[in-house]
Amino acid sequence: MKVKNSTFILEHFPIFSGLNEVELELLQNVAEKHVVPKYSFIYLPDEASDHIFFLSKGSIKIGTHSTDGKEVIKAVLHPLAMFGELAIIGEKTRQDFAQAMNNEVHYLSLKVADFKRLMQSNFGLCSHVLSMMGSRLMKAENRLEGLIFKDARTRIVDFIKEYAEARGRQVGYERLFKHSLTQQDIANLTGTSRQTVTSVLNELRKSNLIYFNRNSILIRDMAKLA
Repeated sequence: MKVKNSTFILEHFPIFSGLNEVELELLQNVAEKHVVPKYSFIYLPDEASDHIFFLSKGSIKIGTHSTDGKEVIKAVLHPLAMFGELAIIGEKTRQDFAQAMNNEVHYLSLKVADFKRLMQSNFGLCSHVLSMMGSRLMKAENRLEGLIFKDARTRIVDFIKEYAEARGRQVGYERLFKHSLTQQDIANLTGTSRQTVTSVLNELRKSNLIYFNRNSILIRDMAKLA
């Protein structure tokens, strides 16, 4: 479902923090708000890369499939994230997919042409875009190094710690984070198998390092989790 002329305040997105009222109103007039249910695809490989997207509610995963059909998750994104950004730097057709992970996911879409026109007149926006892309590139390189140099258990533990630091809340020595990931999702993010993820999570729980259920993980002590 899409709604033209969304009333969602674009200024909430850090990437638009340097825009003035006129520029924000311009974007507001050309943005479309979408609401989709869980498992819906926002875009698929080989579709035209003529829009960029801004997530306002829920979580999505960006991924691809190997030649044997195995899903590989490149990133999980949360509210106020921009995605589909490769369209800005010349991608003609999508190389990956974006899929909703929550029962109700809200996002905004903008035509690449409209966004590029604004970038041409606003250096601050260009700087924000470059910074965001650079940050994602560094994360991708770190993840690639992990796949090469770290064993499966270390990759899973590192993922838990990184996710907790980024999304969790501290309660004394403990840190709790809620998520929308299945154990298969964690496997697809860490380049492991679901069975390995289950084994590592159970081992950490037996060692009283974490407690977990379907939608959350509680880390007993971040310093001891290794």
